[in-house]
Amino acid sequence: MREKLLCPSMMCADFGCLQKEVEVLDRAGADIFHIDIMDGRFVPNFGMGLQDVACIRTLTEKPLDAHLMIDAPGNYVGLFSGLGADIITIHPEADLHPARTLDKIRNLGKKAGIAINPGTAVETVKELLPLADYFLAMTVNPGFAGQKYLEFTNRKLETLAKLKAEYGFRLMVDGAISPQKIQELFRLGVDGFVLGTSALFGKGEDYQTILSRLKQL
Repeated sequence: MREKLLCPSMMCADFGCLQKEVEVLDRAGADIFHIDIMDGRFVPNFGMGLQDVACIRTLTEKPLDAHLMIDAPGNYVGLFSGLGADIITIHPEADLHPARTLDKIRNLGKKAGIAINPGTAVETVKELLPLADYFLAMTVNPGFAGQKYLEFTNRKLETLAKLKAEYGFRLMVDGAISPQKIQELFRLGVDGFVLGTSALFGKGEDYQTILSRLKQL
């Protein structure tokens, strides 16, 4: 039975009680804590800060995925490794030397992730696939929560689902991931789902109930 990875997007959590949010999500069965780092340049928004990564690291032993939506991510992978990120995901669109950066992540003993925006073709990053432990396909334009799922990305996911058997990466999706999309995309071959306001946060139910139901889809 293929494992389904549920990954809360901590940008959507209640920052008034971040410690409680992390602890409750951990007990509820979250698999990976997804942390969006934005610089206001590569994407038109600012995400979580270094202190947030450090705080979350002290509160859970679950893997942390630092999703670097920043220019020149290779300059910062050492920093996020030192803060305790287990997975460091970069956008090749923002890196002049992505192969070097992915290799650097692995040499630090971390898992390397490739993320691509909806308008980026798989073919442009195919040479990097041997260096990827995770592949994160954005299904909305990155930077903001609450957007509409871009249906045209499904063809890209179909392509990636075929490639993951050859290259051995785990296929992840991020952007407007509703329960219906989890059910649909897991059947298509997606392994992991970044959960924001479409499936997890602000639903008026406890996290354990929601995550248990999503696991069973």
